[in-house]
Amino acid sequence: MRVAIAGAGLAGLSCAKYLTDAGHTPIVLERRDVLGGKVAAWKDSDGDWYETGLHIFFGAYPNILQLFKELDIEDRLQWKEHTMIFNQPNAPGTYSRFDFPDLPAPLNGIVAILRNNDMLTWPEKIRFGIGLLPAMIQGQKYVEEMDKYSWTEWLKKQNIPPRVEKEVFIAMSKALNFIGPEEISATILLTALNRFLQEKSGSKMAFLDGSPTERLCQPIVDYIAERGGEVRLNAPLKEILLNPDGTVKGFLLRGLNGAVDEVFAADLYVSAMPVDPLKVILPKPWQQMEFFQKLEGLEGVPVINLHLWFDRKLTQIDHLLFSRSPLLSVYADMSNTCREYANPDRSMLELVLAPAKDWIAKSDEEIVNATIAELKKLFPDHFGGENSAKLLKYHVVKTPRSVYKATPGRQQYRPSQTTPIANFYLTGDYTMQRYLASMEGAVLSGKLTAQAIAEAENQVANPSHLQTPTRPPATNAATA
Repeated sequence: MRVAIAGAGLAGLSCAKYLTDAGHTPIVLERRDVLGGKVAAWKDSDGDWYETGLHIFFGAYPNILQLFKELDIEDRLQWKEHTMIFNQPNAPGTYSRFDFPDLPAPLNGIVAILRNNDMLTWPEKIRFGIGLLPAMIQGQKYVEEMDKYSWTEWLKKQNIPPRVEKEVFIAMSKALNFIGPEEISATILLTALNRFLQEKSGSKMAFLDGSPTERLCQPIVDYIAERGGEVRLNAPLKEILLNPDGTVKGFLLRGLNGAVDEVFAADLYVSAMPVDPLKVILPKPWQQMEFFQKLEGLEGVPVINLHLWFDRKLTQIDHLLFSRSPLLSVYADMSNTCREYANPDRSMLELVLAPAKDWIAKSDEEIVNATIAELKKLFPDHFGGENSAKLLKYHVVKTPRSVYKATPGRQQYRPSQTTPIANFYLTGDYTMQRYLASMEGAVLSGKLTAQAIAEAENQVANPSHLQTPTRPPATNAATA
């Protein structure tokens, strides 16, 4: 079957990849001139890359790691030492580490926590461990039920001391969903902690060896094209055209540079757009359906990503760092962590500013100046005095609506990959799958959508096998 997919982010590309594996012909239609969606990257006039976000691959990401294996590009993942590194605000320029030994899970995680005496006291560690027991014992069912609480509320409910939140989880909340622990759903943190503690390499991190656009997205495009599919850039979706029965008649693509609009017809249609633009483009008849009305409960969170090039090395650390700054979330010296960006003499810091809601409308200059003020605290030896580090250039990438804002209660609004419209499907990390809003979630959602399409086709081809309901809930295959 010919399947039109609107959006060439990781979800849309993954969906197309798995559709080709099932013998279908996907055509991915991307409105911009760049692949990747929320992992897009660009080259500036100097030939340096700058990205939409700081993208980290975890050992607890089975679907995306399987995708790398299937594309034969596993060597592009640069795995780092199994540790988590936090700045210490009370001792500028120093770090606190959680080093995971080579032991089975969850023992390695327990040892990592117990050996760190910089951030938590022994009573706090013990209280936190006891509080986590229900999630570890009861698993995903308990984790999903905790969506009614914020992380702050859950910690209080479990009698975990407030300092645990301050020392560790403000940084982790901002890293996972760009908001603080008082806003983020407990389900988000518990999902991550469950994976990190129950899988030996769950919290181990890797950086890509170059830009996501070239090193990950392009191989998926090549794979699709080699099997008869297609990816078209500069093909913005203007309108979803309907048949009299409410099914999709075609995608109306906006003509660029004076060209006329184009009606693109296929057998099936998939939205791989983020939830915010999808809500805008939904046909009016669909907007009255309960399935689509639930999407109003989801809204993207603003994110700002910065790239700062300096005239010297600020750090030799080859890893992700949790800044524990009130302004910044996580950062890395990409001249250390990424092979293509390597520079032995100068640093290129990539930083995430979060929460960004109060900054998204500010000028790039204001954002950079505020960031430099924070860096003076993180790197006191390199700023101040006559020989202060000099900023050579910068790029600021603003995403007004990124991943959905995972506040308490959002789980009930996340849709399945199948919809009430027979020939229309959804994919994207906001759809229901166990890995929430992440690269892993995007890839898994694409796989689930492709599986749903293949199953629906099989049921049409073999009507005697039809069951009620005819389409399984998305979560049935979430362990794929």
